[in-house]
Amino acid sequence: MNSSKHTFSISLFLGSLALVFSVFSCGSGASNETMVIEENTDENIISVSNSQFQASAMQLGRMDTFQFSEKVHTTGMFDVPPGHKASVSAYFGGYVKESELLPGEVATKGQTLFTLENPAYIQIQQDFLEVKNHISFLKSDYERQKSLSEENISSQKKFLQAETEYNNALTQFEALKKKLVLMNIDPKSLTAESMTSVIPVKSPISGFITAINASKGMFLNPSDIAITITNTEHMHMELKVFENDLHKIKVGQKVIFKRQNDPNKTFTATINLINKAIDEENRSVLVHCHLDSEEDERLFIPGMYVEAEILTSSQTQMALPEAAVVEIEGNYYVLVKTNTENEASTFEKRMVKVGITEDGYTSILNPQDFKPNTEFVTSGAFNLIME
Repeated sequence: MNSSKHTFSISLFLGSLALVFSVFSCGSGASNETMVIEENTDENIISVSNSQFQASAMQLGRMDTFQFSEKVHTTGMFDVPPGHKASVSAYFGGYVKESELLPGEVATKGQTLFTLENPAYIQIQQDFLEVKNHISFLKSDYERQKSLSEENISSQKKFLQAETEYNNALTQFEALKKKLVLMNIDPKSLTAESMTSVIPVKSPISGFITAINASKGMFLNPSDIAITITNTEHMHMELKVFENDLHKIKVGQKVIFKRQNDPNKTFTATINLINKAIDEENRSVLVHCHLDSEEDERLFIPGMYVEAEILTSSQTQMALPEAAVVEIEGNYYVLVKTNTENEASTFEKRMVKVGITEDGYTSILNPQDFKPNTEFVTSGAFNLIME
């Protein structure tokens, strides 16, 4: 009897002990399982040690205001006003006698660009001198016939004939005089001894020689363009703005542009004039811009193409550095610092709504979802989120 009770007590004790171990064993296993689930299933929580944070050159920052601009993207080219370009030709045909200039050289207004030779030039000078000498006789005869006519000594017919001959000579004299001026021959200093078969062709403006089409010995017709000269002192930029963007464009707006062969360097200009005619072929309007810096003008030449952005409007928005925002399948995320303890920092992946990205900053459209002093991972967020 006592033996059986003792045996039962021992069994009961062993059973109770086994139950206790079982409970502890189950409790320990449940605790480990919960920790594993928190680490693996909550993908929005990321923990990084301070040493790893520093070794990866990660950075923290806060959301701040930034000035964003709405832009119209366009292209264009540099040009000069029509009055600063000259296509030089000869008013009188002739053979090119001297031409020593090269493209790129500077020509000053009034400088001789080349000379032409033609025996016909002598005939014009001869005619001018003959009329000039004869006009004195005709003038005297005209005045004498006028006096005789007034005194009724000579007939009216002789007076009218003398008047006609004198006026015709004057007309011929002035016409030949203007021809000589076009030939760059001074009528006042022309004499029989100074007549020449060679005339100079002079530059009408100062500027750079951009093209030479005449060579020594060739015959140049009056319609042939021999030399092209461009004055770059008042160079401007002509941009093509399409019809659907025209309502956004105004005089005075700023323009940021780049050269096609140097996309890393930017320049600024200001809209000075907007054309009122639309190009029927491509439905665009030319927008005339002046560079903000005169020193920058020397870096460009007429015909150089540019890519530009016209700043049409601006607004201030809350923003983060572009590197702080990570796109995943059309959604945008940031890492928010939530805690720091035991030499480690904890970050939470949060979704954000983004707007414009400009100059390395991205506008955040839902800043109200974050506290004012919230710290974000501004450098290294991509690697943490994508790992």
